[in-house]
Amino acid sequence: MAETSHQRDISAHPDVAEMRERYERIVNGPRTVTTDGMIMLAGAYLAISPWVVHFNTVSSNLATTNLVLGLCLVALGFGLALAPERMHRLSWTCVPIAVFAIIAPWVVTLGHTATHPMIWSNAVAGGALCLFGLMESGTVMASARSGSGSRSGSHGGAGAA
Repeated sequence: MAETSHQRDISAHPDVAEMRERYERIVNGPRTVTTDGMIMLAGAYLAISPWVVHFNTVSSNLATTNLVLGLCLVALGFGLALAPERMHRLSWTCVPIAVFAIIAPWVVTLGHTATHPMIWSNAVAGGALCLFGLMESGTVMASARSGSGSRSGSHGGAGAA
């Protein structure tokens, strides 16, 4: 039978230095969890807005667009919150999605039949998402510039600046 060790001290473990460095990088990295949550909430609102504002039967194209964009933003927000080291370089994608959400009532509706509630709903949700995306991207860029332990990892790359 194999002998098992019941040591409580992991200081001799070969990965201790890497685990400590990763812990320090996360602890000292930018704190954007609130922004991640706001991206998820605003994306969820965008997804359900056709039923909240009651334009799902008037413009099914805009309802489908809002549902898809909102679910994509919710997934992005979950990714940003749950896997920050891998996902924070993708935080910039929130801004173009938000801009499209703002212009979608004119682009997607047939015959440009967007009503004021549709326009206001998308403009407010898109504006909030654009703001949160810019905040998230700014935090990532500032931490990459300062070199103080970015949550996006220490990989070089074109998206850092």
